[in-house]
Amino acid sequence: MQVAVFPGQGSQAPGMGQDLVEASPAASAVFDEVGEALGLDIRKLCWDTDAETLRQTQNAQVALFATGVAAFRALQEAHKDWTPQAMAGHSVGEYAALVSGGWMSVATGAKLVRRRGEIMAASGKDRPGTMAAVLGMERAALEALCEELSQGGQIVVIANDNSPGQLVVSGDVNAVQALSATAGERGAKRVLPLNVSGAFHSPLMKEGAAALAEALGGAEFQEGTVPVVSNVTAQPETDWPARLAEQMVRPVRWTETVQGWAAQGLNMQVECGHGEVLGGLLRRIAPEVAGARVVDSATLQETVKKLGGAA
Repeated sequence: MQVAVFPGQGSQAPGMGQDLVEASPAASAVFDEVGEALGLDIRKLCWDTDAETLRQTQNAQVALFATGVAAFRALQEAHKDWTPQAMAGHSVGEYAALVSGGWMSVATGAKLVRRRGEIMAASGKDRPGTMAAVLGMERAALEALCEELSQGGQIVVIANDNSPGQLVVSGDVNAVQALSATAGERGAKRVLPLNVSGAFHSPLMKEGAAALAEALGGAEFQEGTVPVVSNVTAQPETDWPARLAEQMVRPVRWTETVQGWAAQGLNMQVECGHGEVLGGLLRRIAPEVAGARVVDSATLQETVKKLGGAA
């Protein structure tokens, strides 16, 4: 079993996708489509924007979406015989997976991602929240600590189950800070604050999820050609407007997603887009599975060879 995966926020960096887009007509066409749909110079955003501006939620999400879809289309162009058996994307990466899997068009995906980024950035201002990575702590122990600290109107929950020993919490600033101060006593090796604009994948995003549901209700979806596994259920889904709205307030179940594939005989994960975060998680979840990535023209050629195509 071979799968394609798409990274989420945190993987962005200035210059992302430039080498690939300049080398691949298919990737270049994706950037053209995204730019036209949004009335945006997507090349300038990805290639000529400073790291701090690119990190802003509404910018990072559009850049990651465009680069992820472009990387997959470049791989299809270079190895026409290869089709993954399944796909998934981490958080905003789910939109790139849905476009790549045929569930919606590039233009639809781009507009939804921009709206999602705007909503998430605004939600962080309406009710300030934050996130932190918790390393080396058992999930059950962290869940219990979150429950203890979610008192008096304050909320902290597990937002991402990234891999064994790497969990992310999200919630009100005070609750996340309290957890950060006490997690070491419960077994955490380290707690790292994340530089984000809100408490993503938590109940603090409830109003934002309702606003996104409205946008999703007006978007055109179709039956896809490749199954996409949902962050919310860790299963292939078809009711994507519901799942994508729900994703705003629910945790990303990445560990279960990869474990589910491993149980079905996964032998190759191809990460499409900037960075190699998901490859790193694969090594922690299922180290026996081979990984590949498409970041630039060099990694594209390497991946085509790994997949048995003519590079």
